[in-house]
Parts: sequence; structure tokens; C-alpha cells
Amino acid sequence: MSNSFGSFPLRENRLVRSPSLRLDSTGQSTTMPSHHHHHLHAALRPSPLPSSSSTQSFASKIIALLTLLPLSLAALAFVLQWKGDRGLTDPTAAHARWAPRGSHNHEIFPGMESSSSVLSTKPHHSSDCSSLVRSGSPSFPYFRDWKFDYDSNLRPKICITTSTSAGLNQILPWLYFHKVIGVSTFFLFVEGKAASPDVSEVLQSIPGVKVIYRTKELEEQQARSRIWNETWLSSFFYKPCNYELFVKQSLNMEMAIVMARDAGMDWILHLDTDEMMHPAGASEYSLRQLLLEIPGNVDMVIFPNYESSVERDDIKDPFSEVSMFKKNYDHLPKDSYFGMYKESTRGNPNYFLTYGNGKSAARIQEHLRPNGAHRWHNYMKTPNEVKLEEAAVLHYTYSKFSDLTSRRDRCGCKPTKEDVKRCFMLEFDRAAFIIASTATEEEMKNWYHEHVVWGDKELKLKLLRKGILTRIYSPMVIVQGLRESGVFSSVIASAETTLLKDNFLASIGSNNSAKAVGSESPPSRKMGGHREQQATGRKVLELDTKTAHEKAVPPLSPPGVDEIFAE
Repeated sequence: MSNSFGSFPLRENRLVRSPSLRLDSTGQSTTMPSHHHHHLHAALRPSPLPSSSSTQSFASKIIALLTLLPLSLAALAFVLQWKGDRGLTDPTAAHARWAPRGSHNHEIFPGMESSSSVLSTKPHHSSDCSSLVRSGSPSFPYFRDWKFDYDSNLRPKICITTSTSAGLNQILPWLYFHKVIGVSTFFLFVEGKAASPDVSEVLQSIPGVKVIYRTKELEEQQARSRIWNETWLSSFFYKPCNYELFVKQSLNMEMAIVMARDAGMDWILHLDTDEMMHPAGASEYSLRQLLLEIPGNVDMVIFPNYESSVERDDIKDPFSEVSMFKKNYDHLPKDSYFGMYKESTRGNPNYFLTYGNGKSAARIQEHLRPNGAHRWHNYMKTPNEVKLEEAAVLHYTYSKFSDLTSRRDRCGCKPTKEDVKRCFMLEFDRAAFIIASTATEEEMKNWYHEHVVWGDKELKLKLLRKGILTRIYSPMVIVQGLRESGVFSSVIASAETTLLKDNFLASIGSNNSAKAVGSESPPSRKMGGHREQQATGRKVLELDTKTAHEKAVPPLSPPGVDEIFAE
């Protein structure tokens, strides 16, 4: 019996009831076949350790799992990226939530309609548009197919006025960035490169953009402005360069107020095309939301300015390449500001290279007037103003090395210490003009590195920790997203198509319209006759002397270290 069970020993008393034994017909016990014994003992013996074959099977399953898991994750990533490449849902759809809370229509994106949804990388005739086309790097085109539709029920309605001679590579990113954050209308007073056909035709094709050329008619109209008979701007009259620009900006702002009122705007800002709004502190990154939260009794909102702090000398597109800014005095503790003043100025005349008194937005109302390029005022009252503690204007000043020569080329003053005082209001502008007019290319580069570029990593880290310097990425991300989505190239391509069509239609109807063309200028090149009569026929108001003669606010430097003792 023990042999039939092979090497598995039987335990005592356990075979009495074992089904391995059975009685035959004679009553004798017989033994079951050996294979029955094997199954019996397989059930009775303890489980043995896994055999080598089962170990190999388990290892094979692990290898298969490790192989399939990465493949599955790769497939999922491909599906997600494919969906992302289709772009985000058009925020003009009913479920979009880009309108600020509290406006009349919270479901509409606060922008303007672009001219075409067709994406194109066709180069424009202007040589400065290469930075506007999409790059070859992978991206998620979040702005693709966004219509920038603007709804008249959205409140508040915001407009920006500017005087510019820049090209499309600067104006388009600046303009569409402000569309994204809620600006609906732009009054562009153009001259120089901005007034050239290659640039102005693109700008005119964008909904919500009004292009005003510096024509003879415009100059004649502004020569009749009441500003020339008032004293608040008189100290800037008949002076060259920056003073002349300052007067021109004020006259343009005066005209923009009339256009903004006619367009039903609620707020107006004056910005240069090297300045971007940074609506920090609002519940959304939206200038519309920020101004919506301003109390109704406030007439003017002051935005302290931050100044770009470049870290290289080869920057081509500041809006996409600059992320470090020096904070304004108004947004810093006095101990930090004055305690780090020497390190912050790095031997320059002032804390900021250029101005430090910010820009402002004014509520559209009766008797509103400009008060220089930085402020607004009212003929009948002193405006109630507030200064915001987080929002700012980002000023990209001297952010490109070529800014040295471009500023020099716009001014015909002599590069002497005495003559530059006649032309420039700020000390750094004077020094930069002299260097750009007298130094060699290498000397200019060295001067730019010493006074503008932040190359000292330890100093940067120290000032970042103290809060003097700060990193702001939002404008960079938005502009890069617009570019990679083909927004800029689409606008340029659409304008070219429209121009070809218009030229064709104009050639067909030229004989019928010759008299009309000879009798009046194109409506986009000057203000309408009705507005001109309205401006010249304005009645003289009985003004409070103090209010009427509030002096224009020029660009001012931030407080100097010597003001510690003055306080």
C-alpha cells in the first residue's frame, strides 16, 4: 500500500476512512489505481512552492503589463493633444464665462470680431512682421478660431487711445492683448511707419479700431482747439522732441474723448504702444472686471507703472521675451524702497529709467479733458480719483538695444548737455540720446549693458527676494498664445485679401466716383465735419479758476533717496 502512494508517507489512522480502499465482492480489501492515489494526496498534502514554469508565467504577465501601460498612456496623451490642437471652445458660445461677473451679459467674451478665421503664414510686405507668424515649436493654440465678438450689452465699455509711429510687430500684439483683457475700442492716431499703407490697411481692417491720420485737416482742426487758449499745457508749447510729442498726445486725447462719447464708451485710457495693462487684483485677469468693481463715484483710476528689466541685449519681441519688472514706489514698503535704492538704480539718475508716475483711466463724462499724457481732468470739478494697490501699467522701456538709435532718429537736437534739456524731460532720456549720437556701436553696447541690462544674477536674486523686482508672465503667455494660434498672421492675410478686392472694385467704379473722390477725403483719414463744427462751436464755460488751470502732469521720476530727509 505504501508503494502505491510513492514517496508520500501516510499518516497513522488517516487511511481508515480513505476512499482509496474499497471492498470487493469477496469482502477483501483492494487498492485503487495509482492515479487515484495521486489525486487524493494532491488534495491532502500542503501546497508546494511555485514551480519554475509558474514563475516564468508570472514574469511574462508582469513584462506584458509594463509594455502595455506606457503604450496606453502614450495613446491617451495623443488623444488629449489632438483635442487641444482643435483649440478651446469659442468663448462666444453660450456656455463661455469670459464676461466679467456683474456685467449685463456674463456669457459673452469681451472682444472684437477678427476679420477672418483662415490661418495663414503668408508674409506681409512689411519687413517687421516676421515675429508675428507662428513658430515651428509645438504649442496648444488656445486662441485659434476665437471670434473676439463684442456685445453692446457688456459693461463697462473700455477704449484706449494712443499716438504711435510703430509697426505691426509692436501694434498687433499690443492691440490684441488688450482685446483679450476686455478693451473693445481703439483710437489710433498714426504717423510715420504706422501711417504707411502696409501697416494702416491692416489696422483699419480690425473691427473696433479707428485709425486717424495726421493730415493737414487734422492739424488745422487741432490748431483751433481751446487748449491753445488755456494755461494748463502752455509750458510745453513750442518746444521740440518730447515736449512736442506731449502736446500732440494731449490734443489727440481731447479728440478721443469726443469719439469715445459718440461710441458710448464708459472708460478711456491713454497708453503708448510699449505699455500694457496688468489688471492684477481683480477677481479675473480682466481690465473690464477691474473697472466694473470701481465704485460709481470714482472719476479716475490711477495705475502705478512697473518698468521692464531686461536680462539680455538681443531681445527682439519684448512682449514675448521680458518677464522681469521693477515695481513702483507706490507698491513697495518705504523701508524696502529706500533701503535698496542704491542697488536698484545701479548708478542711473533715478530709480526708474524713465517716468514713474503711472497712467490713468477716466470715466467718460461731461467736461472731461486731458491733463497731459498721464492724467485726465475735468473743467467743472476736481476728479475723485483712486490709486490701485495691485494693478499696474507695464512699461517696456529701452527693452531693445535698437531703442537707443530709434529715439535718437526721432529728434534733431544737438547731443550736448544744454541742448538735450530743451528736448527731453527725463535725465536718462538725455543721457541715452547723447550716447546714441556720439558713441560707436561697441561703446553703445557697453553702455546699454551697464545701465539697462540686468546681468548680475546675485543682485537680481537679492532684489527679487526684497520685492523690488518681480516676475510677471501673463502678458507673455497671452501674446505667445495669440501668435501660435495664428491670430496675427490671419489678420494680415485677411487685410491683404480685402485690399485686393477693394482695389478691384475701385478700379471698376473709378469713373463714376471721380467727382466724389475729388470733393472729399477718405472718411478714415480725418474727423467728420460735424465733429469739427462741434469742437469749434463749443461755448466758453464759466470755470472755477483753480479747476480750469490745473497744470498738466508731465512724466515724473520716482522719489529719490534725498526725499527721505524732506519727509
